[in-house]
Amino acid sequence: MNQSLTQSAIVWPQDYLPGTTDNFASNEIIVAGLTAHDIWAQLNDTRLWPTYYSNAQDIRFHDGSGPLLSASARFCFTTFGFPVEAQVCEYVPPVEGQAARIAWYGWVEGDAQSRLDAIHAWLFEDLPGNRVRILTQESQTGVPAKQLASAVPNPMLNAHQEWIVGLATAARNARVK
Repeated sequence: MNQSLTQSAIVWPQDYLPGTTDNFASNEIIVAGLTAHDIWAQLNDTRLWPTYYSNAQDIRFHDGSGPLLSASARFCFTTFGFPVEAQVCEYVPPVEGQAARIAWYGWVEGDAQSRLDAIHAWLFEDLPGNRVRILTQESQTGVPAKQLASAVPNPMLNAHQEWIVGLATAARNARVK
């Protein structure tokens, strides 16, 4: 397998460029013995989220699709105590030689003090040596985003770390079955 030694990056809409929003978090792990396909299967099926990530509950689809994510799918879930509405805005399943990508635009309805808007993006990339890179990044705007950004320890960094480690563990467990 002839793979590039450069790694892929998240593709950001202009309004959500990291460093220009109220909050941004980036989490990444690289693990051996798994593939982008393995990881994709765990994130793409939203029924599995609560089995490996404690901060995602009440996942429902508005548009009759689901429980699998798909291009433009509209869904909602509860995370960080917020009822988040979401729509998939990037959906690129794993293909040999290119990174798999899922991203959704999410929002929490509310007034100027409680409204939150975000892009949550995922990238799964097969690497040489039977390794996979799992990257998740989220860029947010709004007063709640500012509050999350100033919290120490950072709840978004900690929760997203749980999510990516949970993804890898669930993928490994699924391979064993």
